[in-house]
Amino acid sequence: MYYGSTLTPRATRYFLLLLHSPMLPRRCCLFWPSSAVSNIAAVPSLSCSSLLFRLRKPSFFPRFSSTASDDDAAEKQQHDGDSSKMSILKSGLYLVATPIGNLEDITLRALRVLKSANVILTEDTRHSRKLLQYYNIKTPLLSYHKFNESERETTILKRLQHGDIVALISDAGTPCVSDPGFELAKLCTRQNIPVIPIPGPSALLAAISASGLPTNEFTFVGFLPKRTGSRKERLMVSANETATQIFFVPPHKLHQFLDEASSIFGDSRSCAIAREMTKLHEEFWRGTLGEANKIFSTQQPRGEITLLIEGKAKSVAEVPADDQLELELRELISNGHSISMAVKLVAEGTSAKRKHIYALALRLCGKQMEAKEYPD
Repeated sequence: MYYGSTLTPRATRYFLLLLHSPMLPRRCCLFWPSSAVSNIAAVPSLSCSSLLFRLRKPSFFPRFSSTASDDDAAEKQQHDGDSSKMSILKSGLYLVATPIGNLEDITLRALRVLKSANVILTEDTRHSRKLLQYYNIKTPLLSYHKFNESERETTILKRLQHGDIVALISDAGTPCVSDPGFELAKLCTRQNIPVIPIPGPSALLAAISASGLPTNEFTFVGFLPKRTGSRKERLMVSANETATQIFFVPPHKLHQFLDEASSIFGDSRSCAIAREMTKLHEEFWRGTLGEANKIFSTQQPRGEITLLIEGKAKSVAEVPADDQLELELRELISNGHSISMAVKLVAEGTSAKRKHIYALALRLCGKQMEAKEYPD
């Protein structure tokens, strides 16, 4: 600590105190009038806070300068203002994604919504309470599942219409995706009640990202029907699609699924089986449906399973022979179509290149003109 006197333009006597202490994050200068520090001796061992406490309060607030600029303070004030605005949620139905296994896989925004909501709708209150207790969230819970969703809707709508903030969560992952909530969300949209998604964990996206299968196009099928006929019909539809197919499979039905899928898709179709994702015993198995059917016929895996099957390979259409193309061109031209229109129609109906078809059309017309000029 150092202090000394200085003169201002108005000849007012001030003491300049240079305060440097491990208690302060930055060096700072504090200007006090000399009257405030008369009778005060410099004690180097005193901390800055002790010295300031002994100073007589001046008639004006001291001028304070620091290495921190006023812009930093203004920026902090603006940030605090923005944070307070962000903490204010509007009334509506919030679809909050929750962890699929690891409790740390939750967003800060999701936690803020769950803490700010008036009520949280959940499939299983006992299961969801573990997550809420982990993050010390005291918001009341209300059970909402497929067996009571119709009777709950009226009560929930009234709360939303009165300005409540209602959060909807599932046991794991994103609500309304193979989980209850779709009907409630649809009802809210029809009533012009805001429906706000709070994105986060998703089993299907986590599985396809690490599956090693094509991700540019995929179809989420979810759980298959329970009836054998309906289940096989759905598998036949998926077998003919070129996009990667994603299924949710209960562990006790995995062998049945693989047996039916390998017979419909074929043993050589590539697949990936994701089990217990984000949990301690997370496992990814990759291979063909035939291999999976043999391996998992003798073992019964546990935990939630997401199964992905590679889409059907896009077949390359064979290019028709020139004789076939000429036959189609001759028929179109004889029916009154111009050469350009005939070429266009043939090109749209085949995989042959338009330039090649046009050359055939010119050759065909040349033969026809030659036949007219030199008849037999």
